[in-house]
Amino acid sequence: MSGPEWLERGMQHVWLPYAQMQTTLPPLPATRTQGCTITLADGRELLDGIASWWTACHGYNHPHIRAAIMAQLERMPHVMFGGLVNEPALTLASRLASLLPGDLERVFFTDSGSVAVEVAMKMAIQYWLNQGQTGRTKLLAFRGGYHGDTIATMAVCDPEEGMHGLYNGALPEHFIADLPVDAASTAALDALLAQHAGSIAAIITEPLVQGAGGMLFHAPEVLRTLRTLADCHGVLLILDEIFTGFGRTGTMFACEQAGIVPDIITLSKALTGGTMALAATVARRHVFEAFLSDDPLHALMHGPTFMANALACACANASLDLFATEPRLQQVARIEARMRAELEPCRTLPHVVDVRVMGAIGVVELDRIRDMNALKTALIAQGAWVRPFRNIVYLTPAFTITPAELSRLCAAIHTVLAGLRPDQR
Repeated sequence: MSGPEWLERGMQHVWLPYAQMQTTLPPLPATRTQGCTITLADGRELLDGIASWWTACHGYNHPHIRAAIMAQLERMPHVMFGGLVNEPALTLASRLASLLPGDLERVFFTDSGSVAVEVAMKMAIQYWLNQGQTGRTKLLAFRGGYHGDTIATMAVCDPEEGMHGLYNGALPEHFIADLPVDAASTAALDALLAQHAGSIAAIITEPLVQGAGGMLFHAPEVLRTLRTLADCHGVLLILDEIFTGFGRTGTMFACEQAGIVPDIITLSKALTGGTMALAATVARRHVFEAFLSDDPLHALMHGPTFMANALACACANASLDLFATEPRLQQVARIEARMRAELEPCRTLPHVVDVRVMGAIGVVELDRIRDMNALKTALIAQGAWVRPFRNIVYLTPAFTITPAELSRLCAAIHTVLAGLRPDQR
């Protein structure tokens, strides 16, 4: 590997995510970002089509977020949230409660999506324990789902999903079912809940889009069915909006399209506009009240060291300012329309089995990707930073991307897929 000295030295010691480092492509050294552009150490520029794992919804280096960071850094970058609080965190909690539907009003801050889901799982289980129901220790999750990479969250991901299959024997066992997308699957889920509701604390799912499981879409009616079944069988409903939250599906939160209110919701990714690590688990009033007691053991015993970090919360407040003052949801609608038109020609290419778009999510699904390294290399050669996985090539751009930039990304995907040799598809 050639490049700057820091790259040569550091690559001898770093452990990369999701990478077999003996065979994967070497990472590209990024030195600067601006808008939707990533500049590499050798001067090349890549147009980012995935907003750094779906986070940089306002593009990179937005001046309003940058100014908020600098102002907060001068005042106080961090203070522990045990026995102390800080203004950015409390302001953010109030703002999230006002934006979320229903009485989702109690915010527990963490610093990653996986931990936010773990906290949601703990809340759900302890909700019942605090009421003397000791048998409700299982979650019900769905095939195609993804909720994180920690031991607890892997256990509620699709058990056949490639990343986590190796750990199956070591993970806690939960109930995994098919989403209720038709009469048969709804009846099957209803029967499962009728049989096991006494041991199930909560249902958990990603609303509208199962992200890392393959960008799998489902209709809002599925969420209404889940809310109905959860109420009918007396279990909680957790919606994991770490990917879908903050405008990605076309509404501020995906659950709004179904007109339902989950008992617990998890948020992260675009929460700070892709600038700093922050996550939140937000509970409805009745969930929070189950933890109020004279018994100290009824408290939620969880407390990440950097929870409610003042600097990160200042970023999140600045990000919410931008949703309030700039036309983000209208931009998402325009992105959706353009991707529908410009990704559709991919449907006729060899091995393409589907093209689908929802909000600022565009997906080209192939029957397989035989040579992932070749595909990634070809996209980079087109100046596009797009990270295919499994059997899909997808776009989740910043909402501020220009029409010309989005067209370049769509054209790059079509060009690359059309030019792959049969042994690479």
